[in-house]
Amino acid sequence: MTKSIEIICVGTELLIGKTLNTNGQWLAKRATALGLKVSRIITVMDETNETALTIKEALKRKNRFIITVGGLGPTFDDKTLEGIASALGCKLEVHERALKMVKEKYYKYIKEGRMEKAELTSYRIKMAKLPEGAEPLVNPVGTAPGVMIKIENATLIALPGVPSEMKAIFEDSIVPLFKQVAGNVTFFETSLDITGIGESAVAPLIDQVMYNNPYIYLKSHPKGAERVPRIELHLSTTAEDSKAAKNRISKALIQISELIQVKGGKVRLLKTK
Repeated sequence: MTKSIEIICVGTELLIGKTLNTNGQWLAKRATALGLKVSRIITVMDETNETALTIKEALKRKNRFIITVGGLGPTFDDKTLEGIASALGCKLEVHERALKMVKEKYYKYIKEGRMEKAELTSYRIKMAKLPEGAEPLVNPVGTAPGVMIKIENATLIALPGVPSEMKAIFEDSIVPLFKQVAGNVTFFETSLDITGIGESAVAPLIDQVMYNNPYIYLKSHPKGAERVPRIELHLSTTAEDSKAAKNRISKALIQISELIQVKGGKVRLLKTK
């Protein structure tokens, strides 16, 4: 079992272009920074069978974590938990602790004057129906709890699609788990601003540096026009500790900078993380 993660973004609004998938980008960046590897980001429509199939495929690939985002609310198209239950061959059932979380949130809304009644309608109870064996995760911002369920050596996590809710649950409940699994593994990155040399001329230099530094990933991002070439060159690595990560990046930085300058290009360090 690797330390890999698959992110499954659920929402027809993402597939028709109505909503930009910022959740996938944020989760990938955050998980990578914590030392884990995101192997896939997949987007599926709000459809039970499609979600179930995608989860089954992710489980076959032996991921350490599978994260679904979206589809936990009270409306008809919030079907992610149904998809999870279908994938695992289990039932949805009202989870008492999840129901308590939902109740407390509605009572809180009444106290704040945001609503008049806290009646537990079937739509609201729906948010407390979890797959058998799952545990709810406290949602500090919204109403629908997050969900976590362990499947052999994998952990399946379901987060709401509202970005503020997704981020709050992730930081409070998921970050400690990721840190435990990652140990001291550190992700380190930096970028160079390169001018005076085109991407086609930089390409063989990148190949050479990556061959000499197999633990470094280099990616060029053109920023200028053909007549005025400008490139951002991004370098990143994941290592067992921060010192090793920084040493790897430093070695690659020196080599690529020297090669570019020999070719007549100019190099400027942009950022280091």
